[in-house]
Amino acid sequence: MKKTRAVITLALTVVITGLLLYTSAAGWGAGKAGSAEQIRLGLDLAGGVSITYQAVGEEDPSAEDMADTIYKLQKRVEAYSTEAEVYQEGSDRINIEIPGVTDANEILSELGKPGSLYFQTMDGETVLEGTDVADAQAGSVTDEYENHQYVVELTLTDEGTEKFAEATSANVGSQIAIVYDGETISAPTVQTAITDGRCQISGDFTYEEADQLASTIRIGSLSLELQELRSNVVGAKLGSEAIETSLLAGVIGFAVVVILMLAVYRVMGLASGIALTTYVGLVLVLLNGFEMTLTLPGIAGIILSIGMAVDANVIIFARIREEIATGKTVKSAVKVGFQKALSAIVDGNVTTLIAAFVLAVKGSGSVKGFAQTLALGIVVSMFTALVVTKQVLNALYALGIQDVKWYGTFRERKPIDFVGRRRICFALSLAVIVAGFVYMGVRAGSGDGALAYSLEFQGGTSTTVEFNEDLSIQEIDEQVVPIVAEIVGDNDIQTQKVTGTNQVIIKTKELDLEKRQELDERLESEFGLEDTAITAESISGAVSREVRNDAVVSVIIATICMLVYIWIRFKDLRFATSAVLALVHDVLVVLVFYGAARISVGNTFIACMLTIVGYSINATIVIFDRVRENMAEMKKKDTLEEVVNASITQTLSRSIYTSLTTFVMVAVLYALGVASIKEFALPLMVGIACGAYSSVCVTGPLWYVMKTRLGAKETK
Repeated sequence: MKKTRAVITLALTVVITGLLLYTSAAGWGAGKAGSAEQIRLGLDLAGGVSITYQAVGEEDPSAEDMADTIYKLQKRVEAYSTEAEVYQEGSDRINIEIPGVTDANEILSELGKPGSLYFQTMDGETVLEGTDVADAQAGSVTDEYENHQYVVELTLTDEGTEKFAEATSANVGSQIAIVYDGETISAPTVQTAITDGRCQISGDFTYEEADQLASTIRIGSLSLELQELRSNVVGAKLGSEAIETSLLAGVIGFAVVVILMLAVYRVMGLASGIALTTYVGLVLVLLNGFEMTLTLPGIAGIILSIGMAVDANVIIFARIREEIATGKTVKSAVKVGFQKALSAIVDGNVTTLIAAFVLAVKGSGSVKGFAQTLALGIVVSMFTALVVTKQVLNALYALGIQDVKWYGTFRERKPIDFVGRRRICFALSLAVIVAGFVYMGVRAGSGDGALAYSLEFQGGTSTTVEFNEDLSIQEIDEQVVPIVAEIVGDNDIQTQKVTGTNQVIIKTKELDLEKRQELDERLESEFGLEDTAITAESISGAVSREVRNDAVVSVIIATICMLVYIWIRFKDLRFATSAVLALVHDVLVVLVFYGAARISVGNTFIACMLTIVGYSINATIVIFDRVRENMAEMKKKDTLEEVVNASITQTLSRSIYTSLTTFVMVAVLYALGVASIKEFALPLMVGIACGAYSSVCVTGPLWYVMKTRLGAKETK
């Protein structure tokens, strides 16, 4: 690269990065908010609209109908935000909370009134009910004359497919009316018998009309008929302090990471610092551009992707130093270093990207939001590491920074006998996991529960208090929460303000009648309230059983997909199996830590576990990539044990620096964060440390055991 081109490359990189940061912070024009300020924030960070529906037609709906309706509404409101929450209130009410919006009436008009839906023939016979419809979507088709028209595409359940096949076979040429709340909303003519459970409603629709009809059919497919009971705008659960401390922690953590990279990798660290800054600007702009909702789980996805961006740079720089140590020039070493690092970077990121894709498609709620932010971060991190870092580094070299002292050289370490110490490591891991489960069993036997499930998982009591004045979030935290915690005997308390009123919603664990009365009396005496100013209702967990099942199924499918990918890439099932077993090891260690430390298990628990999965598999891939490379270059005198030990030792600096930089990001978040953020960051720190330990001390030796005992004899 010539000097002129180098100057232009650096200038363009700095200018583009500056514009990205400026766009994020200040926007393009006066009075406009920047991308960072326009990012959609979740209920925990910004609040939103709360709508309460009540079941009609039945005094006491069945638990099955309530659960089915809640799940369907959860899937429906994800069109507004993946972080929307749907949970049961009392015996016959359903509460919907949608973040990032402030107009309840607009949401109500778009969501529709959940009423009764029937498909009826012209003599009034009902052939289908709303519950027989699995999905309805607006679509488009092109007829034989190349005319474009909009249609409504229906997908029926298995039972609905049988019913509709019989009905359409008997009514070819006749109309079957779709009746919603007693009103015919469409009456299409049956053209042919429909036996596969899929059909189209055609007509002279605009897209808006087709979309509205599809929405009405979907809302009418609920197990229960609902009516709006109340709606209001609620404030953030965590308050502005949580956002401010998280942002400050992010800035400090990022600065520490850049300084660390500069100290360790010198001019290469400078290139990575510029690339990481570009990464931050791109992510902020794209979060806003794709209208993603950012919550604490989303922040976890971004932290993980920052760690992976650093990881990619560390892998590259380690390779460059190794090439310099063989006698290559700096220019040649940079070129070869990027080439040799490519497979490890691609395999690690693609493996995690596969998991993110599965979670985004199959998951619900916060799982889907986590997956989206993680996928975005992975793609951007790969671009900045493989393109921006490379261009900046080549430009700096062309500008005259060519002395080896600015890059450093690789110092060959004597291989550490990780394989020889495998029994100690295996025993230690097993002891920690078994001891943790024994302790959790003891707690469960004593009635405390194996895990400390939070409100999101087990539900509780929602108390609405009408105060005499409009209390701020800080005043609520300082004056109200301590009183509630004292009476309830638990710190898992969520508070939300109802915008435009003096009302505060306080969510706690389930309170019996005696505790409710004690809380009412204490609040009345402390704040001079009337007894009519306080109402309470039992609520279900915001993370429903179906959503939890979605999360578990998603993780299982993602794990299988990762296993298959690793198997294909490394052409050895033992690589894939040992990687997945190490992943399970990390998840179990973090799980028993949750149980032992009695940290609340809620939405952030799911995000933490998913982060550990992504982090663990990426660290393992790097070591396996080196094992694969070294096996191809084995000398006759080398044993398989020596190859594994050498591979782990050669990648040890990468394991240390990547874990350290990611740990620093989370540690600063823990040090500065509010209580709920600390509960999120602490197990994440344990998971990062555990992931580093397992990738170095467990995964390689485990593969060695499988290779020598489940396959061919040891290679010599």
